[in-house]
Amino acid sequence: MTTLFVADLHLDPERPEITALFGRFLDGEARNADALYILGDLFEAWVGDDDPSEAGALVAGRLRALVEAGVPAYFIRGNRDFLLGDAYAARCGMTLLDDPTVVDLYGTPTLLLHGDLLCTDDTAYQQFRAQTRDPQWQAQFLAQPLQARLAFAAQARAASKARHGELVANGMAETIGDVAPATVQDAFQRHGVTRMVHGHTHRPAIHDEGNGRTRIVLGDWYEQGSVLRVGPDQLELASL
Repeated sequence: MTTLFVADLHLDPERPEITALFGRFLDGEARNADALYILGDLFEAWVGDDDPSEAGALVAGRLRALVEAGVPAYFIRGNRDFLLGDAYAARCGMTLLDDPTVVDLYGTPTLLLHGDLLCTDDTAYQQFRAQTRDPQWQAQFLAQPLQARLAFAAQARAASKARHGELVANGMAETIGDVAPATVQDAFQRHGVTRMVHGHTHRPAIHDEGNGRTRIVLGDWYEQGSVLRVGPDQLELASL
């Protein structure tokens, strides 16, 4: 009895080996799981469910096969694939969840989220997030031709890299890019849980947050795979 969690795969044509690794994971270990949860940033970019990426096609086929084999798959949108919609989820056979969501894991209520909502010290990003999650903004963006959306995504990635470089140069990347402790504690209290699982920060660890509270941060898949295995008596964060 094991439930698996992954996040921040950032699947991209420039790293086909990671896409292949995820395919093997879906065909292998995931087939024996009780469920699979993907907590955002499955793709490096997603410009709509008509996105033509080869990674999108491969993942849809492998996830559909996993679900048809009896393993439910759940997805929370991340900051790179927040436009992933019902049509693509249906292709995969996976269930979309709100961010955040509380689920019962073998008797322990657990808060699941991508993690960017916890990074409240990054006020510029939170403003951008609020804008791009607005239904009107999304409708206007998705109404644009595919090539225009792909160009926008490329520009956004370049801007994100440039801003990260500035934060590193200013010595602010570690603080602004990580979760805000007060926001974490507020999330625990507001949702009435003692366990939280998220990604986004790319800082894999199991944190003791005090008062019997545990926060698990999933690792990214830039250089290798990362998975959290949760069972009735198991809590293991491992590399693949």
